[in-house]
Amino acid sequence: MPLADVVSTLVQAAAGPLFVEFPFERTYVLSIIYVSLYVSLSAVALSTLFSVPVALVVGFTDFPGKRLVKAAINTGMGFPSVVVGLVVLFAVSNQGPLGELNLVFTKEAMIMSQFVLATPPITGIALASVTGVQADVRDAAFALGGTRLDVALTVVKEARYGIATAVLAGFGRAISEVGSVLIVGGNIAGSDGVSKTRTLTTAVQLEARQGRYETALVLGAVLLVLVLAVNAVVVRLGDGGQMR
Repeated sequence: MPLADVVSTLVQAAAGPLFVEFPFERTYVLSIIYVSLYVSLSAVALSTLFSVPVALVVGFTDFPGKRLVKAAINTGMGFPSVVVGLVVLFAVSNQGPLGELNLVFTKEAMIMSQFVLATPPITGIALASVTGVQADVRDAAFALGGTRLDVALTVVKEARYGIATAVLAGFGRAISEVGSVLIVGGNIAGSDGVSKTRTLTTAVQLEARQGRYETALVLGAVLLVLVLAVNAVVVRLGDGGQMR
């Protein structure tokens, strides 16, 4: 099902009656949800492609500074989001190293900030999952003539539920982020009511501050549904890796 259809179904379930009375809000809310999902899913996908190989290398390779790398991963799980936003904003500003790309107040800059925030929890949980795979599994893969890549794929297969939990935890961190996306995205919406860089969290903050509580409640309800759904999947996967 296309992402736009999924968003429309979700919003209708959360606050369908409200859109009958406020047709303009429908376009506004749908565009905000689309931006939120686009940015968060993109950031988490990129972070997963980066984090899982890093977890495998850190988990099964001895190298100088390994403890420092693990400490950095654990520290990154609680890294202040506003600091990440400031660093990314400097990087994409005219004076920064990425200034020529004109990424200030764009979705791409928001993806960068969420990538930085989602990577530590995904890496940390994935690292715990892959190191929890019994050594006999790796030894058996080597004994059968498997290459390093074969062994890595075997470990990933055995740790797939833990890795899935890591990805969902990273998504939960990204979708609920406020500070960094507000700084690098600018919380922008066009005059036609279509969101440019406004997400669910930043929109809730803005609408509540302006006294538009009906719209804020709709956006908050949709965000709550998304977060609860992610948490439910994490709990199910953590409960023996069984989706019941």
